[in-house]
Amino acid sequence: MWAIIKKEVKSYFLSPVGYVFIGSFLLMSSFFFYMYTYTSGSVEYSSLFYYTTELLTFTIALLTMGAFAAERKNGTETLLLTSPRSITSIVLGKFLAALVVIIITEVFSLMYYAILCYFAGGITGVSESISTLIGFILIAMSYIAFGLFISSLTENQIIAGVATIVVLTISWFLPNLSESLYILSPINLFQKYPEGIIAARESITLITLTIMFLLLTIVVMQRRKNLK
Repeated sequence: MWAIIKKEVKSYFLSPVGYVFIGSFLLMSSFFFYMYTYTSGSVEYSSLFYYTTELLTFTIALLTMGAFAAERKNGTETLLLTSPRSITSIVLGKFLAALVVIIITEVFSLMYYAILCYFAGGITGVSESISTLIGFILIAMSYIAFGLFISSLTENQIIAGVATIVVLTISWFLPNLSESLYILSPINLFQKYPEGIIAARESITLITLTIMFLLLTIVVMQRRKNLK
């Protein structure tokens, strides 16, 4: 699986995808930093990160839309499915590679925290910042898993990307339809983390969503392998 992770991470940075994702995320984060931190005088890193987390809904598709769709369109899916590696290791390898890019992005975003600490005159909001970063990773994991699942269903990267964005955006409003749909809305599950709360229910739900969509992706790809 390590070989797959290494290959996928390289593919992100040997193509514009990784740079476009990190660059667009940081560019939009800088806008929020100016609007909600510099202009208002706020020094709360967790509040800033709440808004940047919303950006994942629109940017995560850059990392996942070509994961399987591109393989299918380029004709390399057969080589992938007939390789000695298991479908599980392939799916997990692509998942972890995308997560590596997310973590790199998160590390870069710490520059905003450093700036806030400078203006605050010292380290501030440590517990809230840590819980926010943990929440960011968890919601990113669920988004990546969902994006991979959508990518496994089509050979068109654009369709995969648009479908991922549309469904994730719709999930924002599910709790408005019914409180029972709260667990299907990752962005709403994230709300407690910026308050410094690592809630067990929300964390378990995000991890469960991640595992569920990874399993669905494995099932889809295994069926395709059996048809080869």
